[in-house]
Amino acid sequence: MSNEYVVEMKNITKSFPGVKALDDVSFHLKSGQVMALLGENGAGKSTLMKILSGIYSRDAGTIRVFGNDIKGNITPKIAQELGVAIIHQELNMCSHLTVAENIFLGKEIHSKGLLKDREMLKRAHSVLDRLKIDIQPTSVVGDLAVGQQQMVEIAKALESNAKVLIMDEPTSALTSKEIEELFRIIREIKADGCGIVYISHRLEELQHIVDAVTIMRDGRYINEGVFKELTLKQIISDMVGREIKEQFPRVDTVRGNKIFSVRNLNAGRMVRDVSFEAYEGEILGIAGLMGSGRTETTRAVFGVDPKESGEIYLQGEKIEIHCPMDAIRHGLVLAPEDRKKDGLCTKLSVRENIALANLDELCEKGGIVNRKKEREIVNTAISNLKIKLPSAEVNAASLSGGNQQKVVVAKWLARNSKVVIFDEPTRGIDVAAKVEIYNIMNTLKQNGIAVIFVSSEMPEVLGIADRIVVMCDGRVTGSLKAKETTQEEILSYATMFEKKID
Repeated sequence: MSNEYVVEMKNITKSFPGVKALDDVSFHLKSGQVMALLGENGAGKSTLMKILSGIYSRDAGTIRVFGNDIKGNITPKIAQELGVAIIHQELNMCSHLTVAENIFLGKEIHSKGLLKDREMLKRAHSVLDRLKIDIQPTSVVGDLAVGQQQMVEIAKALESNAKVLIMDEPTSALTSKEIEELFRIIREIKADGCGIVYISHRLEELQHIVDAVTIMRDGRYINEGVFKELTLKQIISDMVGREIKEQFPRVDTVRGNKIFSVRNLNAGRMVRDVSFEAYEGEILGIAGLMGSGRTETTRAVFGVDPKESGEIYLQGEKIEIHCPMDAIRHGLVLAPEDRKKDGLCTKLSVRENIALANLDELCEKGGIVNRKKEREIVNTAISNLKIKLPSAEVNAASLSGGNQQKVVVAKWLARNSKVVIFDEPTRGIDVAAKVEIYNIMNTLKQNGIAVIFVSSEMPEVLGIADRIVVMCDGRVTGSLKAKETTQEEILSYATMFEKKID
């Protein structure tokens, strides 16, 4: 590995209205190195990398790329010319175009005003072959799995001769098999001398690919070092500024009455004869592999997707749910998997997001909102859930992932709901924010509310749930007590596919 830095960022400062995102931050990256950039949500990691990739401009500080001082601000075009590429957490692909068209988007090969399609196909094929990616350049990107789309993003970066590759939460939506394939490709391009910045909250992944770590907290540089010389405990302590005593804080309560039950629910191909129940003062985990039907079940229960058959009971009485409003009126609420797409209006303020779900409570005669009552509900929600924000008037889009998740929960808790369903509540948020979400779930449990949560992380399900329902291929294949089971037993139920005759 070369000792030459391919990227040197010193004393970088960046402010947005009401918040100083970066305060005198430094960062270094070597050729052929995988550098993990770590920190809580809101630590400034993505902002720093968006400055390097030309999305944001810096207020102060110096940047050197491959030994060259960058005098002005970097633009996306300059970043591309420098060999810097970024793969965002939310993939930036044109789903209606082919793989080859996406790879060459904005840098099409042409002659005399005509596109040289054959040459672009040939070069796309070449870069995919080089990475041993089994995808045809003529495939439409929208038809590919998320993991395959990510491989196309990497191929696109390398076709542009990227020598610095920034990966922001690259595994957050991937299966374990897709993660293994991603790690293989990272090792391949690292061996070719590419410097890789790897942003992730999944600390258990780091041991497989990372050489060094840089840790940030509250917009400041905290520490850096060789990964093998640091313990996980040290890393977490540097990230959060304190020791996290318990990764999965469990609260033991006496289980109360059965509050909610689903019987023989059918909805499309992925919800087949599903039955389960939840009790007061209990956290029910729903485990399973991706594609097992967990999210589809929550959507059908909440009335987002139509049910074909089945019955839902709340406090012993059968209830009819045909749409989300029916569920909300009965006291059944859902914090969805994709919080930005389905859980928040990102262009509205935090105040408006919380109020929006409670307009029936806030509106007086003539549809006029009682502003005093609105302020009380919003301020109480922000205080109870410790949502970090300069003002309730900031846009929800400007918040970190953990705080966005809290806003989704806050709007429902203001209604005194009886059953709260969380679908992948900790995806893409940091260690400390995860613990805060677990504590929110524990508080609900202590208040006699039935909590149901879906998670792809088996240690999380085992650590937080009291009881676990396992799904496979749209069916419930097992029901287990968390304290009496293991990851291996959960996995055995999660892979209990039906035997099908061709």
